Amino acid sequence: MPEFKVKNFSRKLAITEIISIFALPFLGINNQSFNKINIMNQYETVFILTPVLSDEQMKEAVKKYEDYLKKNGAEIVHRENWGMRKLAYPIQKKSTGFYQLFEYKNDGSIIADLELQFKRDERILRFLTVKLDKHAVTYNEKRRKRLAAVKNEEVEEA
Repeated sequence: MPEFKVKNFSRKLAITEIISIFALPFLGINNQSFNKINIMNQYETVFILTPVLSDEQMKEAVKKYEDYLKKNGAEIVHRENWGMRKLAYPIQKKSTGFYQLFEYKNDGSIIADLELQFKRDERILRFLTVKLDKHAVTYNEKRRKRLAAVKNEEVEEA
């Protein structure tokens, strides 16, 4: 009896391959049109800028990364300046830093390039990018509404 060996059988299939093999024929979608569909995920990036920067330099650095995201097709959902905060431990002999938060939608192709830009920039002490699931997205929406309500109450009191 002859033996049959299948090469690359143990290879893991990407989700797009699985969808294109099994689901698309039933939906009446061909592979070429499926590959053009961009799955937009929501991401959150927090980065810490060095405290030796002036306010103008800090704003310029933040603007640079915001423009970078927009130029590469990301839709910025929310941006927050958390201000100067004390670090949990010293980084490069600095105990404080300017915290910034970006929340944006993208297909994920820009994340590696963005993090490479962060690594090359000497103004950035640390950064963290997280892909948000549906629960985190709803939590962030509720949080933004709550912050907007608090700001509106402060304005009305003044």
